[in-house]
Parts: sequence; structure tokens; C-alpha cells
Amino acid sequence: MAQQLTPVRTARLGRAVGREPTAVSGAVLILPGGEEVSARRPSPVWATAFVRALGRTLARAGRGEGLATHAVHYRYRGWNGSEAHLAGDASWAVDEVVRRYGDVPVCLVGVGMGGRAALRAGGHEAVNSVVAIAPWLPEEDVAATPEPVRQLVGRRVLIVHGTNDERTDPELSFRLATRAKKANRDVCRFEVHSDGHGLHQHRDEVLALAADFAMGALFGHVLSRPVEDALAAPPPIGLRMPLATGFGRSLRRV
Repeated sequence: MAQQLTPVRTARLGRAVGREPTAVSGAVLILPGGEEVSARRPSPVWATAFVRALGRTLARAGRGEGLATHAVHYRYRGWNGSEAHLAGDASWAVDEVVRRYGDVPVCLVGVGMGGRAALRAGGHEAVNSVVAIAPWLPEEDVAATPEPVRQLVGRRVLIVHGTNDERTDPELSFRLATRAKKANRDVCRFEVHSDGHGLHQHRDEVLALAADFAMGALFGHVLSRPVEDALAAPPPIGLRMPLATGFGRSLRRV
């Protein structure tokens, strides 16, 4: 039987969320979730309500700043081992942003396996910030090379994870954040207590946190006090920062 070849496909950017600004001064790339191994076509990029809400929230937050928000359409549904297809597609998407808009700062915002892609592709020279929400990360193996973190030096990094997540292990994102913090002080991690992978109970708070962080990183907005505290705090405090109920309704800036 002839060996079945992996189909050749190309990644692409979705159309801008909301109205694309006349003059773009920054970009957010939304990286949806995926699977560990799969050569199938990805699910529709806005398949989950959370990803749709994330795109709308970020586009709305940056409307007055010239923010372009796009979702990345992957070639394949899977990460696929050393091929790291989703990370490769994320890097391609940053190149495409630079081609379209010029030298503007880019924030990668990934969910699930897309969170891993955002962290891995964060080393692109145009990326100044990364948001990884409930990121899927591989189990630690003494015989395997650890998930890299050096590419995150010089970037602001936010990781958000529900403590009751049964699909992506929150302890693995804490360990990665600990290693990343040793190389880069601009790393923080928030825990959403009692929430699961979909972050349904505190969706509004997570969306507000992502927008607060991205607007601060891309456009120099003053960060909310909890984010400032998390970035400044030594491990493990700044990497186990609880996300308060009502965050976003009662931001206190200084």
C-alpha cells in the first residue's frame, strides 16, 4: 500500500475583526486551539464562543488606537510533534502582519494548543507580547528537551489558567512560567480558581484581563494594579496571582 502523504495546505489570516483601521499601529493575532496530532483540516476558527468573544473584546479595546485584530487559520488541526505546525503558522502570520502593515508591534493571543503556539512563536522580532490562555503543554520528560522559554526574553508574557482545568494541566503552565520568569522578569500568570478549561464561570474577567494586558503592552496604556503587582512580584506569588471576581468592572489604575 502506498504511503499516504500529508496534504499540502497554506495558512491564512482571517479578515479583520470589526472595522480595519485606516492607519494600523499595532496588531493582535488570535490563535485558536488545536489537537496534539492531526493532519485534518482545522475546525472553523470562530468555532468556540470564547474565541469569538476574545476577538471582539480585543478589537473593541483597541479601536481608538489603530489596532488590527485577526484570527489565524491554521493549515492543520494538529501540532504534530517536531513539525510544530501551529507554531509555524503563527510565525507566518506575524510575517504577514509585517508585510501588510509595516513595523508595528504584535501581540499573540492563544487558547489551548494555540497558547503553546503563541509562546513558541513569541520569539519573532515583531512580537512584543504574548497571552496564553489555558495553554496545552507537553508532559515533562527527563529524556526530552524542555519546552523552550528563551525566545520570550524581551516580551511581556501573560499566562491564564483555571485551577480545575482537566484538559490542559495548570501545573505545567506554572512550571513553564517559573522557568520563563528566570530569564525574563516581564512574565506573570493568573489562576482562575475553581474554573475549568473553558473558563465559563469567569469568562468576562479573563477577557478583561487579556485586553488590559494587550493594550498596555502594545500601546503603553497604564496596566491595572493586579497586573502590575503580578509582574513585579517574585515567584511564586506573581505566577499564582488569583484573578478576582469582577475584574474589569472595577479596575483601579494608578
